[in-house]
Amino acid sequence: MIIIGITGSIASGKSTVARFMSKKKYPLFSADEVVADLYNNNEFIKLLIKRFRLSNKKNIKNQIKLLIKKNKIKIKELESIIHPLIRKKMKNFLKKKSNILILEIPLLIESKLNSYFDKIIFVDAKKELRLKRYSKRNNDKETFEILNKRQLSPFTKKKTCDLIINNNYSLKILKKNVKKFIDKYE
Repeated sequence: MIIIGITGSIASGKSTVARFMSKKKYPLFSADEVVADLYNNNEFIKLLIKRFRLSNKKNIKNQIKLLIKKNKIKIKELESIIHPLIRKKMKNFLKKKSNILILEIPLLIESKLNSYFDKIIFVDAKKELRLKRYSKRNNDKETFEILNKRQLSPFTKKKTCDLIINNNYSLKILKKNVKKFIDKYE
């Protein structure tokens, strides 16, 4: 069994690379999906309301974004709640039986999870392109900058990765590069 970690900067195309790989029918773990599920969990929402003194359950994600914009230190507090929950789900996922397991974790290196993986892929894209992609989804340059600064630099991350997949071009080229990598392990 080979365990592949996918990481990269915000809006670099990590999810796209992960989806291309998992189309080969390999199990896929997405830290972002775990977080999305948490925001649908009443116990988690109650915890956030209490911890951050939020007004109500409505638009909880937007309330958190505003809080982080006002007080960037709050992101560490939020991560101290979310990261152990992601790690627990990740450890359960790693028990699955498959030739290849794929895990997409944006803060894989920052969270010091390297030792769990046989291969780590860094998905790279120019900052301008990443900002454009992020803005299409969220239309919020300020949050992009906060989250981007929160991560290690691409240069630092690349040093600890086994493969760098460049995502500055077409989806067709990206898919070809992903296929070339995954074919080595089938």
